[in-house]
Amino acid sequence: MSASLAAPFSPSMVTTALEIPGFRIVRNYGVVRGIVVRSRSIFGNIGAGLQTLVGGNITIYTDLCEKTRNDAFVMMMQHAAERGGNAVIAVRYDSNEVMNGVTEVLAYGTAVFVEAARVEPV
Repeated sequence: MSASLAAPFSPSMVTTALEIPGFRIVRNYGVVRGIVVRSRSIFGNIGAGLQTLVGGNITIYTDLCEKTRNDAFVMMMQHAAERGGNAVIAVRYDSNEVMNGVTEVLAYGTAVFVEAARVEPV
């Protein structure tokens, strides 16, 4: 995570599923999102170009993509918390090339407020 981005609740409360086992949804706050638009510096592009000559994983771009996805994820969680949510369900990612060398990453889902499900005595 970036130093300026702090997750407002546990990432374990974020899921691609429509529910979180052991919890019940009390309120639905609607769609939330985190959007990050990034490009690689000229020096990063040169370094990545050199890595392509050797082949294999291009770590400069892998690191950039991972950081961008994580930042979008945390921004989505912050948006959920601003709306009153303590969890996000139905999470998805999307990405688009805005222009040559500039990419947008979007993390989105449904902000909800959940509480521990009560276990009824048998």
